[in-house]
Amino acid sequence: MIRVRAKKKLHTSDGPMELDVCFESGVGEFVTLFGKSGAGKTTILRMMAGLSEPEEGYIEVSKEVWFDSRKKINWPVQKRSIGFVFQEHNLFPNMTVEENLHFALQDKKDAGMIEALLEAVHLTEFQRRRPAQLSSGQKQRVALIRALLRKPKVLLLDEPFVSQDLELRLKLQEEMLDIYKRHNASVIFVSHDFSEIFKLSDRILVLDKGRIQKSGRPDEIFAAQTISGKFKFPGVIVDMRQEDFLYIVTVQIGNNLTKVVAAENEVRGLSTGDHVLVAAKAFNPIILKAFPKENQKT
Repeated sequence: MIRVRAKKKLHTSDGPMELDVCFESGVGEFVTLFGKSGAGKTTILRMMAGLSEPEEGYIEVSKEVWFDSRKKINWPVQKRSIGFVFQEHNLFPNMTVEENLHFALQDKKDAGMIEALLEAVHLTEFQRRRPAQLSSGQKQRVALIRALLRKPKVLLLDEPFVSQDLELRLKLQEEMLDIYKRHNASVIFVSHDFSEIFKLSDRILVLDKGRIQKSGRPDEIFAAQTISGKFKFPGVIVDMRQEDFLYIVTVQIGNNLTKVVAAENEVRGLSTGDHVLVAAKAFNPIILKAFPKENQKT
């Protein structure tokens, strides 16, 4: 069980903001933090990792108190059973890929995992290189493997697949799911990719201006309306054009573009950049707004 209660004053691009969150997560649960940039998602991960200190609150994992402002408890990063992947990678520049990964091993008996994971993410031929010789996407893959090798109680992931192409992204998702389930780790995840969130998440916490506004399963959060039909796909509107009395709406779903014919009343309130659901109703595709625009990434 993870229990987090944290307050912290932040300075954002929109001005001062107070982060004030309280949530719990079960063992082995995959929880996604969702919200626009500046809502406080990464700060929550950093506080859990011990890289940023809350001004008030507590962080408890599996009955271990990692932080308690009242009792003056604040465990250092190395004492917390975490694996984290942030967008800045944080690999040791003086070590090769292989050395970075061996350094992360908690049990040397698990050394065989390194070769298997490097092969899975197509990095075997780069194991003798240093981080400076890798692309951003390659460094991100090394950082993810390093986090998994620690067999942590909690994995903290800040958009870990954002710099990967679609094929590799899907493969990394499968590898991560397999490892975290085998070791019963809990995951706190930040992502803006709808398909990724639907595939991976058990529960979503929606943040807006430093507060948790909603909590629920992906389908509960992104599909406020009850939709009957054969399918529902999340996507983003990339183009809207009027032709006679109808509208042609182009929606990006994963790595594909889909065109939907819609009536004026169906597109009212929609605009380019909106997150939507493309759903079936009486065998015809319809578009439904998935979430208020003010809570989407800008």
